[in-house]
Amino acid sequence: MNDTSAVAERIILEGYRHMPPDRKLKQVAALTQLTQRMALTRIREQYGAMSEKEERLHLASLWLPRETMVRLFRWDPEERGY
Repeated sequence: MNDTSAVAERIILEGYRHMPPDRKLKQVAALTQLTQRMALTRIREQYGAMSEKEERLHLASLWLPRETMVRLFRWDPEERGY
């Protein structure tokens, strides 16, 4: 579903085309941080209180394959609830 009109989408895309690269990178970084904060909120609601390390592992498991989590961190998301 697209909740943006075709006219608005063209205006947005044109703005991105003229945006300096450093500003684009800042926006990507801000959106990434927002996405991670939202994911952490969900993790905290789903699993309750845990250490900061455990939160980071849960968060990483959303982006990394299970095999990578086990190999690098000795932490299996399937055993921890994902």
